[in-house]
Amino acid sequence: MRTRVFGALVVLLALTVAIPAAAQTKLKFAHVYETSEAFHAEALWAAAEIAKRTNNKYQIDVFPASALGNEQQISQALPLGTIDMAYLGASFVGAVYKPISIVNAPYIWRDTAHHTAFSKSPILTELTDGYFKQTNNKIVAITYYGARHTTANKALNTPADMKGMKLRVPQAPMYMMYAKAVGANPTPIAFAEVYLALQNKTVDGQENPLPTIQAKKFYEVQSHINLTGHILDNLTTTLSSGLWNRLTPPEREIFDSVYKQAAARAGASIRDSEAKLVDWFKQQKKTVLAPDLKPFREAAARIHNDASLGAVWTKDLYDRLQALK
Repeated sequence: MRTRVFGALVVLLALTVAIPAAAQTKLKFAHVYETSEAFHAEALWAAAEIAKRTNNKYQIDVFPASALGNEQQISQALPLGTIDMAYLGASFVGAVYKPISIVNAPYIWRDTAHHTAFSKSPILTELTDGYFKQTNNKIVAITYYGARHTTANKALNTPADMKGMKLRVPQAPMYMMYAKAVGANPTPIAFAEVYLALQNKTVDGQENPLPTIQAKKFYEVQSHINLTGHILDNLTTTLSSGLWNRLTPPEREIFDSVYKQAAARAGASIRDSEAKLVDWFKQQKKTVLAPDLKPFREAAARIHNDASLGAVWTKDLYDRLQALK
């Protein structure tokens, strides 16, 4: 009799242990950034926070540093359901829903105040809603990625200094628009391969925010950091349509709230890093230059609405964006 009771207790205990495990859903969050960067730290924070707020229903595994592919491959994997969530640059979202590309056009922003005004405007909602209607993938947060600057092994004081330069850019139209605006040759190379390409002089330079230049150690193989500030870049936190569709309304609120908090935290960290890194690069014996941006801005403005060079927005959207204050 005791044996039967003991056996029944073992079975009951096994079932009790198994039920929570069976109810748990594992999700994959992919990105191309290093584990040392704020984006990764906040993705981990969000994963833990969502697990806590959903009573461990969702376990989110974060795959950094292109572990699940480059940004283009990650973007293509979202609708397939092989990846559930990702950081996607606005330009990669724009490759699918073209109007949103405008936020990454070179020198589209007058200053950071203009960019901030956009982040609180109905235009942002209009663009993210348009992406959702086209793809059913849901953008739940926008993270400030940083002002993009250009590194090289020489000073870049005017666009003329970039004429013919092989400039590594991501495989997305707006980064190539920047290169074309200043007369450089846009050379798309996967993010994980940029350091070697610079080291081997396959390309002459690259462009990225200061925290990324530090994290990826591009400064080790480039002598000059030219503060061109040509794009105020953003990352979207995007959920696949498959995931968004199976979340309950309360769960959607949790994911939305948590990732907005993570975006604010990461953005603040990036701004703090940007403020400190100019001096840090100088301490590494790098030449840091702040060129007059007027000729760069003028070169970009001439092609802002040139469809042959990548402008995929209406003149009305452009004018409304420029009118923001």
